[in-house]
Amino acid sequence: MIPRYSRPDMVAIWDPATKFRIWFEIEAHACDAMADLGVIPRENADAVWKAKDVEFDVARIDEIEAETKHDVIAFLTHLAEHVGSDEARFVHQGMTSSDVLDTCLNVQLTRAADILLADMDGLLAALKRRALEHKDTVRVGRSHGIHAEPTTMGLTFARFYAEMDRNRARLRAARDEIATGAISGAVGTFANIDPRVEEHVCAELGLKPEPISTQVIPRDRHAMFFATLGVIASSIENVAIEVRHMQRTEVLEGAEFFSMGQKGSSAMPHKKNPVLTENLTGLARLVRSAVIPAMENVALWHERDISHSSVERAIGPDATITLDFALARLTGVIDKMLIYPDNMMENMNKFPGLVMSQRVLLALTQAGVSRENAYAMVQRNALKVWEERRDFRQELLADPEVVAALGEDGINAKFDMDYHTKHVDTIFARVFGEG
Repeated sequence: MIPRYSRPDMVAIWDPATKFRIWFEIEAHACDAMADLGVIPRENADAVWKAKDVEFDVARIDEIEAETKHDVIAFLTHLAEHVGSDEARFVHQGMTSSDVLDTCLNVQLTRAADILLADMDGLLAALKRRALEHKDTVRVGRSHGIHAEPTTMGLTFARFYAEMDRNRARLRAARDEIATGAISGAVGTFANIDPRVEEHVCAELGLKPEPISTQVIPRDRHAMFFATLGVIASSIENVAIEVRHMQRTEVLEGAEFFSMGQKGSSAMPHKKNPVLTENLTGLARLVRSAVIPAMENVALWHERDISHSSVERAIGPDATITLDFALARLTGVIDKMLIYPDNMMENMNKFPGLVMSQRVLLALTQAGVSRENAYAMVQRNALKVWEERRDFRQELLADPEVVAALGEDGINAKFDMDYHTKHVDTIFARVFGEG
């Protein structure tokens, strides 16, 4: 991923030096297990650990690979240069390249998931804080982009909190799904390596042994992992779209923080554009672009082919690095987001009283009017508000049929804003728990 959308801790997971360090640990732990089983001499296993503090020379490995056309062999050759060819002769015994490559990839993905889980914790904390801050800040709810009924800004934040909390649970499950390793040899039969070696290596690396691995770890695990990242990205876009709509000039109920010295447009000095959330919408598309290739990687030929390999070399770093950046950026947006309660009330009253139409409709049916007639009575008055910007309550009070059914006091009673917020505490208790 390009540096503009990258953060160092996640980038480090995908650095070639990190990859080769994991490869070394896989090989060294496998040698330890084989020595414990009496398969190879203990001194040879101990000799491999002489390289534990070595900074593997990425350029040298690339140079060897240019000749061998095989990345794992290039690494093993370079490892022998540090350990000694005789001492290293039992390295990789009974193993196949996928044992190293797949186990390493899953170590990297679990580490990436740990960073993403921490990112989500930060985002959840910001959403919860803003939800509690604006629990009772009334704004108009919209369906199809059109005024519907009153809600609160706190409920908007709480809704996004609940969605991200579900995503965190999904990511936790995806991490568990991907946290397997395989040291099972060619076609996965353990013919040339004891299953106990796999158990030892996985335990050392914080993984579980893959129950059955053919020559590769099954790619349905990876498909599930990247699909989860795609769902999280879609939720990021869901929040971003709300902020972008709120920041529109004719709405302006909320906005991204605009820092001192920031410029919104090269041409129009007055502009304050929602650039961060627009950027998040684009980044979400990038993360989701990894999902279909990951799904297509599931179908491999027989016990192994490498059609998945080139895909994963790209989507592994790109999807995790991009999502890490996006989660951090969204957390900053939520944390610093400007909220304009006065504009919320002004928007609510742009068509005075119209958001109370359902209350009046229900009151008429409860007063004995058929639903069809009640709907017609309410709609004819509502249309005057739409078309002539009249006051909905005043139109109802001037409608003899409505007054006959409800009375003036009955009509006035239907314009209490607290009616729409009376269950906010109940919803918050469901989302955040009691207290």
